[in-house]
Amino acid sequence: QVQLVESGGGSVQTGGSLRLACAALGVTVNSVCMGWFRQAPGKEREAVATSDNYGRIWYADSVRGRFTISRDSAKNTLSLQMNSLNPEDTAMYYCAARIVFSCAAGQESSLYKYWGQGTQVTVSS
Repeated sequence: QVQLVESGGGSVQTGGSLRLACAALGVTVNSVCMGWFRQAPGKEREAVATSDNYGRIWYADSVRGRFTISRDSAKNTLSLQMNSLNPEDTAMYYCAARIVFSCAAGQESSLYKYWGQGTQVTVSS
């Protein structure tokens, strides 16, 4: 059974940084398509960054250059380093996994079967 557990959320001021981590059980993070999503109140869940078995990485335009997705095979975790945060980044952040090698099919949340419980990120101005 696949379990994903996020950590690292919190409250920061504009311009600050946070690092999110997703510990995976029942799946090897290096072998499947995984991603970070976020959902702000009243908005749809959106993809932030994805990474797959082929080393391909995708970022949403809104975070490209500020966020970095990475995998730690030793800890079997997926991370998201978030820099230069602004209030528009405030949301619940979720880790998700698809049991396929490639993320090439797209970034729609409906493609992902496994989800963590989420971790809140709040950025104040």
